[in-house]
Amino acid sequence: MITKIYRISRWVACAALFTIPCSLFNSCTKLDETSYNSIIADGFQPQNDDLGSLLASAYVPWRKTFLLWNGVARAQMLSADQDVIPARPNGWVDGGIYKRMHQHKWTSEDDIPLQSWVRTYDGINSCNRVLYQIESGQIDLGEKQTTFVSELKVLRASYYYILVDLFGNVPIITRFDVEEGYLPDQSTRKEVYDFIIKELTENIPNLSEDNSVEYYGRFNKWAAYTLLAKMYLNAQVFSNGANTEWDKCIEACNQVINSNKYTMENEHRYVFLTKNEGSKEIIFSLPFDETYVSDWNAFDYHMYTLQPANQATYSFQATPWGGVCCIPQYIDSFDPDDERLKDDFIQGQQYDISGNILNCTMGELAGTPLSYVKEVPSIDASQEIHGFRWGKFEYAIGITNRLSNDFPLLRYADVLLMKAEALLRKGNADEAARLVTEVRQRNFTAHPKKAVVTGDDLKKDCVYAYGRQDTEKTTIDQKQIEFGRMLDELGWEFSQEGRRRQDMVRFGAFTTMSWFSHDASDDTKNLYPIPNSQILTNGKLKQNPGY
Repeated sequence: MITKIYRISRWVACAALFTIPCSLFNSCTKLDETSYNSIIADGFQPQNDDLGSLLASAYVPWRKTFLLWNGVARAQMLSADQDVIPARPNGWVDGGIYKRMHQHKWTSEDDIPLQSWVRTYDGINSCNRVLYQIESGQIDLGEKQTTFVSELKVLRASYYYILVDLFGNVPIITRFDVEEGYLPDQSTRKEVYDFIIKELTENIPNLSEDNSVEYYGRFNKWAAYTLLAKMYLNAQVFSNGANTEWDKCIEACNQVINSNKYTMENEHRYVFLTKNEGSKEIIFSLPFDETYVSDWNAFDYHMYTLQPANQATYSFQATPWGGVCCIPQYIDSFDPDDERLKDDFIQGQQYDISGNILNCTMGELAGTPLSYVKEVPSIDASQEIHGFRWGKFEYAIGITNRLSNDFPLLRYADVLLMKAEALLRKGNADEAARLVTEVRQRNFTAHPKKAVVTGDDLKKDCVYAYGRQDTEKTTIDQKQIEFGRMLDELGWEFSQEGRRRQDMVRFGAFTTMSWFSHDASDDTKNLYPIPNSQILTNGKLKQNPGY
């Protein structure tokens, strides 16, 4: 028996257009006029306003896998050296999951690997479904078919980019019309890497070069080249040490740079405003709008990091929970004149919207001023004041529990720094330094000389002072990280963007260094375990080493 599902609902697609703005394909109200709940007949020929519906169902899982509770962003950040969720007066122990993430003691039963796996495969399945409908003739796109099929294959490759990074050895599934009970074979990490490269390089030529509003939040040629550059930058890791591809990374970056489609914003903060959809720096984003995003935890950075009293600072419609904060060592690594230190983190005394001092509302410090300090005494015990809070994304006045900022997954600063890192690793340190300086210049406007770095600077060790730094143990790591200063640069530029783990793995720091309440782990922790529930349902899956 063949399992086939041919469902496209324009009503569902309208709700899904929080991933692609409604304005791109006429209006959401128009999408409600006609329902196609059971498109089974051959030869369906969609009009222009149907195309967004077709694509949206395949793009929506990116938002869900990345930012919903315990998703990919959390897998990338909580395990790394910038962020921590210590126990708070209102809880945040949650069975020890956040402490296990911090200390690299997660298991195959933990929710973060599970959600990252399941939601990402939902995205792959969505791509395969729409591809099947098109390629089997259920949907006729006419002359647009080649471009749409290539876009869907690149989108599918982007989901595999998540999986090859987090899990390595995963099944490659490219069919939707599979036999009932079908169990996919597991591929090696190198095979998954090769598959992604093949899908990208074969389909990029067919993609649109348009970066107008019509392609906002979609893979055009330049977004695909940026993803290809990321693959080549991480080639040695993703291919299990088989090869490095610095030249190809540079070539892919140059395609984006030479397109003259994107540029740096004059101010770093402009990329992260609530109304950031017009940013000239964003190459590929997850568009958000609180009106169309209904999932409770769809994009909840403000709820996740701010203490309850901060509801009065922004007139939030819901009370924040106050969990995650920044590791003090990370904050100490910033130059005090780096404007990102002020713009990206909420610190010091907190006030309500009228300028009145806010106080703590719980724990030992209830009734005393709520003033965020850099210190975090222990992962097992902290108060409301402990730790600088996330503030990179603008928190709009009166926002719901969901932000309306678009999330920039790929941006032009990343292209410049990917090229810089590849040049540095090839021995072209001075050329790399010019690109790093270009990114830094907007962050040292009051001290422009500090923006300048040299090739010799980039060859130095980290500024970040690694070592266990909590109540149990205070040590200083003696191990050196090759090009550690470049790793610092990535940390200063891309905080809160759901990527730190990947950068640390590539620099050999993720399992070898210690920080806050985390001791060095072992190389097996460079990959997450395949969720046990998935192994139980597919006997062809073999667990990653170390689990």
